[in-house]
Amino acid sequence: MKEKVEKIKYALVTGGSRGIGSAICIQLAKDSNYKLLINYKGNKEAAQATLEKVIELGGSGELLQFDVANAEQVNSVLDSWHENHKDAVIEVVVNNAGITKDNLFMWMKTEDWKSVIDTSLNGFFNVTNNLIQKLLVNRYGRIINMVSVSGLKGTAGQTNYSAAKGAVIAATKALAQEVAKRKITVNAVAPGFIVSDMTNDLDEKELKKMIPINRFGKAEEVAHLVSFLASEKSSYITGEVININGGIYS
Repeated sequence: MKEKVEKIKYALVTGGSRGIGSAICIQLAKDSNYKLLINYKGNKEAAQATLEKVIELGGSGELLQFDVANAEQVNSVLDSWHENHKDAVIEVVVNNAGITKDNLFMWMKTEDWKSVIDTSLNGFFNVTNNLIQKLLVNRYGRIINMVSVSGLKGTAGQTNYSAAKGAVIAATKALAQEVAKRKITVNAVAPGFIVSDMTNDLDEKELKKMIPINRFGKAEEVAHLVSFLASEKSSYITGEVININGGIYS
């Protein structure tokens, strides 16, 4: 009888070059034995800097360039990667890539609506749909979708972003029920105001008055939660949306 060959296990983080995505890659390098696949769209320098930090911590990984909104590109890059890594399996998928194009709805341009939906919602579909069959065959996996407080309570000026993240929340709950029997969990993490490139233009001094904990969160705090959900310790948690927002909405 043939011995079962142990596959090399990977975790893919989309939008892994900066901010929360980068913090997640670094935390996974600290907490797990997964090799990291750091996805980026255009900023190779930032992605490389994240990979170097991962290596410094004793981890390993590689960069994967694709735009999550481009289905053809996603399929081409991921299929090619699998072709070249027949002894590997992507067990953890963190759908983190997202963009904001904020404006009041009455002034929102079609392209600003479309690009936000394409990245956050269609990006989740493109990446997860490509990998889901392999996860089912593997009979184990962790899918973690980065959503937002905006997807739960709605945020003025972010109708497009709220719509995209709200849809991913609903998709998380549905997909979790489809794949649970194969030991694949699907959860969403909903950060509030976190110090990152995405919140650079916000008035932190004013906004923190709304937050019971009275400060913005740190990317590392979100990364700890994602790392837990990516581990075996979280095996009985699925279909959940976990808020990490300092009490602003729960």
